[in-house]
Amino acid sequence: MTTAATETARRVLTALIEAGVTEVVVAPGSRNAPLSFAAYDAAVAGLVRLHTRIDERTAGFLALGLTRSGRRAAVVCTSGTAVANLHPAVLEAAHAGIDLVVVSADRPARLRGTGANQTTDQVGIFGPLVATQDATGPIDLLVAGPVHLNVPLEEPLVPADRWAPDVVPGEPVRRAVPASLTTLSRGPRTVVVAGDDAGPRVRVLAEQAGWPLLAEPSSGSRTGDNAIRTYRLLLDGDLGSRVERVVVGGHPTLSRPVSRLLAREDVEVVDLGAWGVWSERPFAVDSRVLGGVGVDEPDEPDWIEEWRAADRSVARQLDGLLAAEPELTPHEVAGAVARALPAGGLLVVGASSPIRDLDLMVPRYDVGARRKVVANRGLAGIDGTISTAVGAALGRPRSTRALALMGDVTFLHDAGGLVVGPGEAVPGLTIVVVNDDGGSIFAMLEQGADDYAEQYDRLFGTPHHVDLASLCAATRTPHWRVDSLAELEHALASPAGGIEVVEAVVRRDNRRDLDARIRALRP
Repeated sequence: MTTAATETARRVLTALIEAGVTEVVVAPGSRNAPLSFAAYDAAVAGLVRLHTRIDERTAGFLALGLTRSGRRAAVVCTSGTAVANLHPAVLEAAHAGIDLVVVSADRPARLRGTGANQTTDQVGIFGPLVATQDATGPIDLLVAGPVHLNVPLEEPLVPADRWAPDVVPGEPVRRAVPASLTTLSRGPRTVVVAGDDAGPRVRVLAEQAGWPLLAEPSSGSRTGDNAIRTYRLLLDGDLGSRVERVVVGGHPTLSRPVSRLLAREDVEVVDLGAWGVWSERPFAVDSRVLGGVGVDEPDEPDWIEEWRAADRSVARQLDGLLAAEPELTPHEVAGAVARALPAGGLLVVGASSPIRDLDLMVPRYDVGARRKVVANRGLAGIDGTISTAVGAALGRPRSTRALALMGDVTFLHDAGGLVVGPGEAVPGLTIVVVNDDGGSIFAMLEQGADDYAEQYDRLFGTPHHVDLASLCAATRTPHWRVDSLAELEHALASPAGGIEVVEAVVRRDNRRDLDARIRALRP
């Protein structure tokens, strides 16, 4: 006889599969045992791929990475603090508009408020930004953004038989841009800003109009002849001061010069929108375009040619400045990784300094080469980056190469992401860690000034002296340590297969000075 818990669990897995879920990540526990057994049987039947992780935060970001690559993933956990450990991944999914599914096992409702073991109030635990459903009622997973399905389960928690699912897999949620078309006029000196996940339509608009394209690496737009590599350096000069209109798509988060541009009262802002739970922008918007966008005719070529010429000049100066440095710089690491990404490749980039370094160094990729650059920019946290990269690589198995770029603190923040059990799917993934023994991004901010030198290292620089080689050895992860550009390029040209770590050692004590010299470059 099928128990109530087993019956509920199988109904939940059926709903997941019908909603297009093809990947299930399970973190082990007792209360979620019925769900785990049902997921196992669904995997045996070929309906889902099963992944197991011993840590819920790692499991959540693995599911996030899988979903970012175009699959739809669900993460399953037990009750209590296990659910809370999913919160960082869920918040990132909410703000980035990722259709992650969280399935939390729960004690029966009658035990809430009684002090029963591993029992808290899990209903609505992720707050108002996440849709929550109770599995005791109808289940609807065909919603945009993350959804939390809470599943109260009564004992007994193990099945009396095996399950042979009779389920027709469904399609995941597909988001479509409204079909309406807005035509923008030529005239004002315009630039197009492409933030995270802006997509190719922003690049197409810039090319149709003849406008400079200021595209972040994870925008999905940084291709073609209008992409300006050194845009954030140019914005603080004469060209930036002459901008009269900005068309912005996606979620721009990397650059203070872009933020200052969008905050200017003399600049018109046209918003093409972004995914995520908050539709309002932190800057004033003059008009919002909800559908397609085009131009009535191309602009005069003088404006884009000025930007291209200035970009070539500053890019040459930047490359010369970095080449003259006696030791390997973080920017050169980012540039080497960008050059190593082949057509059809995947690159996952950590927050903090690496994605900003990449922003200055990534070449102008060809249109249609299908390079995919992924970053968790919804909330721009450093947590879960290894697991996100593993998930993204697993979710895109046809990538010609999978790379990840992150700082040492980001790497340590998710070192548990290297713990992959026997029998688990393992992608080919090269993780490049820029190791400057601490948090260098703060050196470039206000707290990095000389006035705060006494407090800086203890509060912000946070040197850790961790031996990354030993850490990798503990998880049997291949590791290479390099401290020159030639060594790095050699390591990137010779992937070992599976998950491997290339540690690129750079300085931190000169980061503020190096940044100041880069920001001073002018055409």
